[in-house]
Amino acid sequence: MVRTQVSLEQEQYRLVKQEAAEQGVSVAEFVRRAVADALRPRQTPMWMRYAGLVESGDPQSSRHIDDVVYGEKD
Repeated sequence: MVRTQVSLEQEQYRLVKQEAAEQGVSVAEFVRRAVADALRPRQTPMWMRYAGLVESGDPQSSRHIDDVVYGEKD
């Protein structure tokens, strides 16, 4: 294990300490878990956030996707 030092605002430290106590773990363990959670691989690729956001209003749009994406040909 590597030892490091982190600077927190007083309010942040108070909240971290309080949350760690509520979870029954040390501040160090709480921070390790928070870092592990932040670094966990995302289940959904970033681009998938936007999937389904554009609606054409046409229930058959999947049958002619090029027209939906690029516009109808003149």
